[in-house]
Amino acid sequence: MTRFQRYAIYVMPDGALARFGAQWLGWDAQVGRTIDHPQVAGLPRPLDEITATPRKYGLHATIKPPFRLAESRPPAGLMADLAALCARLEPVTLQGLSLARLGGFLALVPEGPTDALNAMAQQVVTALDQHRAPLTEAELARRRKARLTPAQETLLARWGYPFVLEEFRFHVTLTGNLPRPEAEAVAAALTGHLDPVLPRPFVIGSLCLVGEDGEGLFHLIHRYPLGAAATRSSTATSA
Repeated sequence: MTRFQRYAIYVMPDGALARFGAQWLGWDAQVGRTIDHPQVAGLPRPLDEITATPRKYGLHATIKPPFRLAESRPPAGLMADLAALCARLEPVTLQGLSLARLGGFLALVPEGPTDALNAMAQQVVTALDQHRAPLTEAELARRRKARLTPAQETLLARWGYPFVLEEFRFHVTLTGNLPRPEAEAVAAALTGHLDPVLPRPFVIGSLCLVGEDGEGLFHLIHRYPLGAAATRSSTATSA
């Protein structure tokens, strides 16, 4: 894992949604290769432009945002701690996912209550933070360009990212920022493609460790099952 410059903890959908998402974005982070875009009628501009910003991350929802490893923390230690944490965490079941506009971009957001999801995300952010290197002044300055609130500034200083804990909102990003008329056109074009692949309920049964390569592309390193499934996997491996 020495080729990765940053790490993150994601929820990465599988099945039909993962396959469509990789095509939509043009990058499959789970296998580490580019994918041809699908033919989607009614888009206001080329799909390559619409998905340019989220492409490098792959289809995902961020749980612990990208971070550099602390000098004293090897990748193997991060993997071991994440595996142990996932064994303690229980899977989270959401009613489903739906398409929404967040600020200027389109994303899939949870349907129904999210208390269990938010609690799980908080545990991941805090329990693994000893592996995160402090932000540089340049990184802090870049984050502060977003005009953070005082609460977000506090979170940035403590946890390296302004949108965690009470500011966390689970979402699977599908586009970059778009003017409202373009966002509405993309949403209309997407609906027929998304409806058949959106799982209901949406079960989060694993967390994924991902790494960012030298070109800024993220790759799946390992998928860790949650709860009892994680314990069975560990037992089978040790046996």
